[in-house]
Amino acid sequence: MLDTSARLLKLLSLLQAHREWTGPELSSRLGVSTRTIRNDIERLRTLGYPVHATPGVAGGYRLGAGAALPPLLLDDEEAVAVAVGLGRAAGGGVEGIEETSVRALAKLEQVLPSRLRRRVNALNSYTVQIPGNAPAVPPEVLTTIANAARDHERLRFDYTGHDGGTTVRNVEPHRLAHRRGRWYLVGYDVERQGWRTFRVDRVRPRTPAGPRFTPREPPEDGDVAAYVEKGVNTAMWRYRATVRVHAPAGELARHPLGLEVEPVDETTSLVRLGGDDLDGMAAWIGFMGADFEVLDPPELAEAVERLAERYRRASRRACRRTVSER
Repeated sequence: MLDTSARLLKLLSLLQAHREWTGPELSSRLGVSTRTIRNDIERLRTLGYPVHATPGVAGGYRLGAGAALPPLLLDDEEAVAVAVGLGRAAGGGVEGIEETSVRALAKLEQVLPSRLRRRVNALNSYTVQIPGNAPAVPPEVLTTIANAARDHERLRFDYTGHDGGTTVRNVEPHRLAHRRGRWYLVGYDVERQGWRTFRVDRVRPRTPAGPRFTPREPPEDGDVAAYVEKGVNTAMWRYRATVRVHAPAGELARHPLGLEVEPVDETTSLVRLGGDDLDGMAAWIGFMGADFEVLDPPELAEAVERLAERYRRASRRACRRTVSER
């Protein structure tokens, strides 16, 4: 039979792993009487764990939320996952989270068994995290949006557009999405009567939250990732472009950068994309690995010509060096 301390840890582990246990189930798992289970539950409560009990035949014990965060028990894989996640979070993305993540990771690594510490250290030592230049988002903005989406409450916020102007939006929030260092809000814009994607770093929530709403049918058949990808590639950027690409739509749709593709025929497609920098867009189009023509805007065609001339100059210099070295 387990001693009292070991039994309490095992009981806590069971309560964390399962939503609800009956007294007889816990008694069977731990090999003690139901009376001992009741006594152990009281001991956990005195230690700060909010264990709720439901009386009756269908009743049982469950671990609830309390006023303070009590210690948690994690199995090996959970501990490694949390440590790796904290290491990645320390790289940024949420304003002010770097220092907090480092402190939490230090506490966790202090108590990790050596076999797990070796796994975490190996992964962190041999992984290179490339920082992005996306603006960080205050954590309170993310939690405000997430709470409004969870409670189905309208969200009123000031939104800064590409031109620097600010508008007030009244939105039914649906989901938050994180894509390549940026946070996005997908929601139904009540005034504009349509689904929209908003960059969260440009959102300034107003309080209190608005009235409750009945959730609508989400866009893209509920595929939030696909909807955000489409919005990011087109409407959310300063410049929008349409390019005719001499490649099948199916081949372009598998492109790792994500594209909004419309087939023209079996060998030609229309690609719509967006960006804040024309020269960057010109270089980006070349990654598709196929011939293309810029249909609009004319400024992008000029940027492609500038990039092509730069490549021609580089090629001529390389050819001259090759000839001189012979």
